[in-house]
Amino acid sequence: MSVTDIDAGDLAESVRTVRETEPLVQSLTNTVTINDVANVTLHWGGLPVMADSFGDAGEMADLARAVLINTGQVPDGRVEAMHEAGKKANERGIPVVLDPVGVGSTPSREAVAESLLSVIDFTVIKGNYGEISALAGVEAEVKGVESVGDYETIERTARSLAESTGATVVASGVDDVVADADGAVRLTAGHEMLGEVVGTGCMLGVTVATFCGALEDAREAAVHGTLAFGLAGERAADMGYAGPGSYRTNFRDAVAGVTGDTVASLSLEDRLEQVR
Repeated sequence: MSVTDIDAGDLAESVRTVRETEPLVQSLTNTVTINDVANVTLHWGGLPVMADSFGDAGEMADLARAVLINTGQVPDGRVEAMHEAGKKANERGIPVVLDPVGVGSTPSREAVAESLLSVIDFTVIKGNYGEISALAGVEAEVKGVESVGDYETIERTARSLAESTGATVVASGVDDVVADADGAVRLTAGHEMLGEVVGTGCMLGVTVATFCGALEDAREAAVHGTLAFGLAGERAADMGYAGPGSYRTNFRDAVAGVTGDTVASLSLEDRLEQVR
């Protein structure tokens, strides 16, 4: 898929498909953002379930259309549940999305990410520039769960990680990059206020998982999910806000308001750039 293959009509069809399919999306995520992750799943048209204990996680993955594994918190019991859910999803052939929150900041988080990658085939890996660089073995600076520093070769890094893992890679930042073994696309969408709200990265991860649960092509799901998320961020800013709190509320309303009809007439010409 190249940039010339993506237009507003394609995005509108993907949004409609998600809402019509209503995919059951299982999220093993952190308690800081669990409510936002569940609600954003619902607002895109998916059905959220947050089964994250060993036993229940595997049983729920047997029913889901997609699984999100978010490593924002990594107590032993939840890591075991992540392994169980990921393996069950692989057995069933349903998409698994990894959001390696904070990888590169501590050895413990790196160990968890490595253990997951060693036994689970991920459909998409979504992280910020620092997290994706750390997973790819490139020098990265991650403080807590935030990416800092310069990443001038992020497209090449994302593609390298895609080649080594077989996953489609989403690197989120000022511009977002979606890469697979065949190339990379840079997406320009979103608003600076997204960076002022804790949890928007987690919400992007579950957005991609929700699109993966409804669409057959992983790269299309990653591109369209990421682009729709950025457009919702812009829509939220246009609704007027007093600060991060009201913007956060606007954003959830904006996601609910992104429909096939609202995006069908948009021009995406300046939004996407094919990069090598």
